[in-house]
Amino acid sequence: MVIIRSLSDFIDCNAISNSSPSYYYEGRCLQSGDRLKLPRTSMAEAIAHGLMQQLANNDCYSREGKMYGILLVELPSGEQRVLKAFSGLLNGCSLVEDWVPPIPGRDEVALESARTLAQLDAIKQELLSLKQLTERQQYQTLFDQFEQQLQAMSDRHRHCKHQRQEKRQQICDPLILEQLDEESRQQGIERRQLKRQQNAVLQPLQQLIAVTDARISELKQQRKALSRQLQAQMHATYSLTNFSGRSRALQQLMPGGFPTGTGDCCAPKLLHYAATHNLKPLAMAEFWWGASSVNQDKIQGEFYGACAERCQPLMGFLLSGLKPISIPNRDVYITSPLSPTKGEIPIIYEDEWLIAVNKPAGLLSVPGRYRDRQDSVLSRLRHLLPDGITLASVHRLDQETSGILLLARDRQTHRQLSQQFQQRQVYKVYEAILSGAVTVNQGTIELPLWADPENRPNQKVDWQHGKPSLTHFQVMAREKDYTRVEFTPLTGRTHQLRVHAADVRGLGVTILGDRLYGCCAVTSRLHLHARELRFQHPQLEKSLHLQTITPF
Repeated sequence: MVIIRSLSDFIDCNAISNSSPSYYYEGRCLQSGDRLKLPRTSMAEAIAHGLMQQLANNDCYSREGKMYGILLVELPSGEQRVLKAFSGLLNGCSLVEDWVPPIPGRDEVALESARTLAQLDAIKQELLSLKQLTERQQYQTLFDQFEQQLQAMSDRHRHCKHQRQEKRQQICDPLILEQLDEESRQQGIERRQLKRQQNAVLQPLQQLIAVTDARISELKQQRKALSRQLQAQMHATYSLTNFSGRSRALQQLMPGGFPTGTGDCCAPKLLHYAATHNLKPLAMAEFWWGASSVNQDKIQGEFYGACAERCQPLMGFLLSGLKPISIPNRDVYITSPLSPTKGEIPIIYEDEWLIAVNKPAGLLSVPGRYRDRQDSVLSRLRHLLPDGITLASVHRLDQETSGILLLARDRQTHRQLSQQFQQRQVYKVYEAILSGAVTVNQGTIELPLWADPENRPNQKVDWQHGKPSLTHFQVMAREKDYTRVEFTPLTGRTHQLRVHAADVRGLGVTILGDRLYGCCAVTSRLHLHARELRFQHPQLEKSLHLQTITPF
């Protein structure tokens, strides 16, 4: 089976012109702490376009939408070759001729996986059947009918009551007054009879629906337990190898848990294969092919970076063993520590469409609701810049948090950038000092967050109502009783990093200066800084990587 392909199978090598990389796969080496990067170059994109043409000529590749990827590698002889991979399964198969094979481990649990998948499918079918229960619609129809009858009766009774009150004021005859009282009693009896009739008709349906809902809840719990069991079985056997020759099980690399499908994406498969076959990676590119994804965030033929939930947390390990490279200055913008004066905000990057600033700690991102909370980054820039009135903040940082804040200069740019944040296509890195010792070196925290109604603006972990919240962390250094940590939030919930650090089910150590979540240390600020931001410029169609120097 030929897996290592010639460049000429995809491109005309003489027609490729060199240009700056449009994107970097990157992560921090677990041993040295170096930031390692693998570019997506113009040649890698050209090879990927060649692969797209091949996929377009075969209908089997359009049946389902998925990510595909290529890796440009160098043989020990110095020759350049190409590897190609697909994510997950291709038409139900994990091993396909000419494509990089899956990471070792899948076949070892194939039988158990098939059994569990069959159980999950049976649960899915039963859930679909239960959700289509005809009695639900019957109950709703009858309920609406009774409510209409009760409303009509209430309107009629109210009118009658008003008439009785007028008669009582005009008539003093005891006999007529007694007749009016009897009419009032009869109308009360009429209402109670209709309510009893309603209960008699609806209660059996309510009981059936309640039993059905309890079964649905039970099945969902079973499905969740089976899915976790399957993933645990698969990932306990998955073993990745990097370019230093080190191998680690997926559970070791992501001890805090991992989303479904971790290890099956293109990038890990390509890099693992290259590392285990003595191939030097030069450039990589991943793209979507086939029908758009369910939530419409992936488009056929478009290039995408490492997925934040599954691939990005593995990049530091997978790239270990490669030499650190620098990113060209034209794509990276770095500012020094903060020194705002006279209301000015340090600007990291600006053009006619957007502006990025280095927000100081203690300043709001946008104006608050009340008069004493109007001073903010947005209000200052609107006052200082000639076109400031059109500025709109794309995202927000807590008042106590410093770092990169992105603002758009027009509605279209604001909409496009906001969409990248919503679809988790923006790579964010925060640096923090925690007010205590963290014993593990890295991992992932997954704790659902919900606003605490009795203690606003605090957020709390809420397994029933909370929104999914995922954070990757890596210890950078331990300094006496403090721990310097790098956070990569994969979701963007309010106070996510602060709660994930402070909660005992997360790191169990508050960020230094975070009085809101229990830090008692005397310090001048919250030690949390938004250090890096990487996103696709919606107008220039290139990746911007913004960085700031942490001011603590």
